[in-house]
Amino acid sequence: MTTHHDPGTATGHEDTGTHGQAMPHAHAHSAVDEDHQVHAHGQHAGHSTAMFRNRFWLCLVLTLPVLLFSPMFAHLLSYHVPRFPGSAWIPPVLGTVVYLWGGAPFLRGGLTELRAKQPGMMLLIAMAITVAFLASWTTTLGIGGFELDFWWELVLLVVIMLLGHWMEMRALGAASSALDALAALLPDEAEKVLDGDTVIVAVAELAVGDVVLVRSGARVPADGVITAGTAEFDESMITGESKAVPRGVGETVVAGTVATDNTVRVRVEAVGADTTLAGIQRMVAAAQESSSRAQALADRAAALLFWFALSAGLLTAVAWTLLGSPDDAVIRTVTVLVIACPHALGLAIPLVIALSTERAAKAGVLIKDRMALERMRTIDIVLFDKTGTLTAGAHAVTGAAPVPGVSEGELLALAAAAEADSEHPVARAVVTAAAAHPEASRLGLRGTGFRAATGRGVSATVEGSAVLVGGPNMLRELGLESPAALAAATRSWAERGAGVLHVVRDGQVIGALALEDTVRPESRAAVRALQERGVRVAMITGDARQVAEAVGADLGIDEVFAEVLPQDKDSKVVELQDRGMTVAMVGDGVNDAPALARAEVGIAIGAGTDVAMESAGVVLAGNDPRTVLSMIDLSRAGYRKMLQNLVWAAGYNVVAVPLAAGVLAPAGIVLSPAVGAVLMSASTIVVALNAQLLRRLDLDPARLAATGTGEPRPAERPAVAS
Repeated sequence: MTTHHDPGTATGHEDTGTHGQAMPHAHAHSAVDEDHQVHAHGQHAGHSTAMFRNRFWLCLVLTLPVLLFSPMFAHLLSYHVPRFPGSAWIPPVLGTVVYLWGGAPFLRGGLTELRAKQPGMMLLIAMAITVAFLASWTTTLGIGGFELDFWWELVLLVVIMLLGHWMEMRALGAASSALDALAALLPDEAEKVLDGDTVIVAVAELAVGDVVLVRSGARVPADGVITAGTAEFDESMITGESKAVPRGVGETVVAGTVATDNTVRVRVEAVGADTTLAGIQRMVAAAQESSSRAQALADRAAALLFWFALSAGLLTAVAWTLLGSPDDAVIRTVTVLVIACPHALGLAIPLVIALSTERAAKAGVLIKDRMALERMRTIDIVLFDKTGTLTAGAHAVTGAAPVPGVSEGELLALAAAAEADSEHPVARAVVTAAAAHPEASRLGLRGTGFRAATGRGVSATVEGSAVLVGGPNMLRELGLESPAALAAATRSWAERGAGVLHVVRDGQVIGALALEDTVRPESRAAVRALQERGVRVAMITGDARQVAEAVGADLGIDEVFAEVLPQDKDSKVVELQDRGMTVAMVGDGVNDAPALARAEVGIAIGAGTDVAMESAGVVLAGNDPRTVLSMIDLSRAGYRKMLQNLVWAAGYNVVAVPLAAGVLAPAGIVLSPAVGAVLMSASTIVVALNAQLLRRLDLDPARLAATGTGEPRPAERPAVAS
């Protein structure tokens, strides 16, 4: 433990909190670990991307000699199999290794599905490779005199299925847990106050009633109440809103938030599982669990195909046995069961997912959840978080009103000179506005004697005059009133929720400035284009209703949720879902995490927090809301390709299985095992080429928003009450 002298409530960088605005701190996004186990449920439980990758490459190496020495493969390609002592044993030996080692994930997965009585892709693959394995060994050992050499088909099937699952898991990605990202918001240590000194202790050692010192720029280690000092707190990690909140003695502060300007003492009121942050963790976990139970499209198709193949195999065996041809019964039943698992079905979905993921990445979209991409085509409403998503998330000067005798440029120049030495975001906005104004930048005024007062304003000497810049608190302390000449401008600014700063020179108010979180130019195009596609647009924010409604009216948004508490965003998503809507949520703050996980599609802004990105199924690399349009178009195009590939793969079975079973044998039409295997491979090629057509899809968000392309969904939409 380390002991420090307690500086009390000494101020450090005190100007940083002057105007009540603090910007979110940047957080590096967790790296994607390809070897990470990405599934706790379903067919990939306990499997890693690296496992499928490694097995694919080794099995591919073993497959090549099996193909070379396979009589059936040689017959198909019209070449002579190399002969030397023991060469005949190469296909069965290597084929057995591929079956037992390469096929192990499918055999285990098939057994799990069988025990759960939920047949799917794994059981279908396991059945096909096991039948091929047993039939091939029967032929190799000369039992029964059957010609059922499926070694080459067995190894190809395993290799292609490994490739498909590797591609699929790469597309799904392996991201670090949202819960870990939430926990990372807490500091590891805290400064506990003991007898006038501070002692460094682990956060886990804190107990209710302890007093901790939170310095300027440090995170609050536990939920508590301020007992000494006043500071502005950056709560953007929790609320998602960019405006810092002043907190004083007796007020509550939340673990994970940051004291931006002063040092305060906090009495701990909640630790561990009782903190607000822990509550959000529980909400995220529950929401993630509730949205992880959907089955993939390929699994549903595989389940149907499994029963179809099993039924066809049994009927084939019974029918040919009753017809007095037991040899034909064996040959045709084996053929049916082997070709019932076409390569095409194993690649139909993974190929589209992999290509969709690649196309999305080029458009600035990281697809973390395949179901999110599939669901995007069904979205009824997109719920945008306001700050940092539809707006820039930073204040900018949007209006200047000088009194008669003072020009706008002079007003900005004086305000900027007074704010020049402040690092506060509001000060930066004023300085930036002055630099962009021709007259103000030409005047180039400089201030001296800079002073700041938390929550009130700043002061400096400019050209021999005392200049002060601040809000209503400053005017009240100085006993000044805003001149009537400014009333109309300041009233209109206040009505739309803008912040108002007054500029005072030598005791006289000479003008006012409006500061607002500006709407992104891309937001208007995004809202319009979404509505043209038949998708409603809603906005959610903790801001005051007049601020929210002003932004909503400016953008033409269908529904606005204002003054929403951090813990209530999740419930707003549920409210929309209860109306029968499929919801896509777009956000960037920690408080957005439960809502992102609860929505059918959670879309995190890449410039936001780790927690938001880990909770979402989709991450936008940038902060352009128009990118949502790219997702919708990609989802619709990808879903069409999935259906086309599945129809082709299943259609092949619908035709090939009856022929392999000998339905047309009386007419002299019989699908031999060799021909069935060839058709199976041809089906795979068709599926692969069809998926490649996704590369032609243009996902440029600027073009999509400008052209307004996209077809509205024909489904009737329920009315939404504002």
